[in-house]
Amino acid sequence: MKIETQCLHEGYTPKNGEPRVLPIVQSTTYCFDSTEHIAQLFDMPTEFMYSRFANPTVDAVEKKIAALEGGVGAMCTTSGQAAILLSILNLCGAGDSFIAPATIYGGSINLFAVTLKKLGIECIFVDADAPQEELDAAFRPNTKAVFGETLANPALTVLDIEKFASLAHRHGVPLIIDNTFATPVLCRPLEFGADIIVHSTTKYMDGHAVQLGGVIVDGGHFDWTNGNFPDFVEPDESYHGVSYTKAFGSMAYIIKARMQLMRDFGCYPAANSAFLLNLGLETLPIRMRQYCANAGRVAQFLENHQKVKSVNYPGLATNKYHALAEKYLPEGCSGVISFTVAGGREDAVKFMDHLELASNVVHVADIRTCVLHPASATHRQLTDEQLVAAGIDGGMIRLSVGLENVEDILADLEKGFAVI
Repeated sequence: MKIETQCLHEGYTPKNGEPRVLPIVQSTTYCFDSTEHIAQLFDMPTEFMYSRFANPTVDAVEKKIAALEGGVGAMCTTSGQAAILLSILNLCGAGDSFIAPATIYGGSINLFAVTLKKLGIECIFVDADAPQEELDAAFRPNTKAVFGETLANPALTVLDIEKFASLAHRHGVPLIIDNTFATPVLCRPLEFGADIIVHSTTKYMDGHAVQLGGVIVDGGHFDWTNGNFPDFVEPDESYHGVSYTKAFGSMAYIIKARMQLMRDFGCYPAANSAFLLNLGLETLPIRMRQYCANAGRVAQFLENHQKVKSVNYPGLATNKYHALAEKYLPEGCSGVISFTVAGGREDAVKFMDHLELASNVVHVADIRTCVLHPASATHRQLTDEQLVAAGIDGGMIRLSVGLENVEDILADLEKGFAVI
């Protein structure tokens, strides 16, 4: 099936007399005929037994998202941050390290540089555009993964996925890609060598700003038996000695994440949350194309405006990452634009406070146009040096172009520019 059809039909196929629309199984609990059956599930939880592990409604959405990304399995979480956290903890323990570009989302930087550091896991930040020799030098014997974003938030840099996949694999570790802004409609990183995909489903996948959510997708092709990941191969004593690679083969990563981490952290979404997410997924291809069309018009408008210092949107022919965007995002670069007003921080704030259609909110990738001042919000905890490394200027505004008529969006932006 093509992706438009997958968004409607993957994950749930009704049988004779069953509901056409994915039903909500709003239950924490499942009944069994014998104590022995339950005992077997605690040795190998491969059926629905408790909704901290799995739920039929959530399971259907997980199957759909795995199919959209071309993976072998997926696990939903209560937020994108939870998905990122578990994707790393499934690979790293105290004393380990992983690598990530310095331009990633500010919340991810805080998670990596502060919280995981307290747990004894080090993130080694690199310049994604650095030459191969410099990136190779960042690896250490304890490095377990490479993490990156297809489209960085809000710097809008485009990651050279094939380059980073080759880099990671050369050192025997997987590449994790946050594909939130692109979604599988615009880019499928597994096809370019990535191994694990994460999303904040809160953004475009849901689209309506009604709930938080995240997901991890397992590509199913990384060799966990290469000697760098004994936890995947050696017996897990907390599950009576199961070896994930021997028992689950290509799904070892995502099964281990569910059996170990979801068991212990319990950040699994409710059935109703998955139901609402599925409604968003059903219209994702149509929405993404319109986001891209609107954002393309807005980016050109901003690029030609005398009060704009610079525009970051890879869809522009003048953008530094345009060639990479044509390779990885040929259908469009999402609806998110970052631009810097000529007057700096003070004018950026004044501009935003005088918009009427666009909402000034701590959110992005909504059906409605919204704006945010990263230096005051998502990246507020970063030092001046970290802001520079992340590509954040005091005058930068993150503009998430919505699905309104583009002429109305442009007229609203002109209202903001009129006061600076």
